[in-house]
Amino acid sequence: MTSGTASTRAASRQAAERRFSQSMVVSGTRCLLAYIVFPYVFPLIGVADVVGPAVGVTIGAVAVVFNGLSIRRFWRGDHRLKWPISAVNVAVIGLMCFLAASDIGELTG
Repeated sequence: MTSGTASTRAASRQAAERRFSQSMVVSGTRCLLAYIVFPYVFPLIGVADVVGPAVGVTIGAVAVVFNGLSIRRFWRGDHRLKWPISAVNVAVIGLMCFLAASDIGELTG
């Protein structure tokens, strides 16, 4: 293996890990909003109940995209942790879909 290939592989791994971190931050932000800001902070400042679910659906969709990109990056870089990281991302995508369904139910119900 040449040093060019090794450095390319290292850069790919770093990019995959950075993408994973970004996806977890976006997903974590969604959960922070869903469980703290929307139910407790918004009512204190008098923001309507409809704003929370609408923002939640939007951020949830962004989180799903970031998680999908994270999975793709780990697999394309043949990262040694691609299976466990993919499992975490899929679990987070499932949570985001559940939260989105809940938010959509609040908006339509």
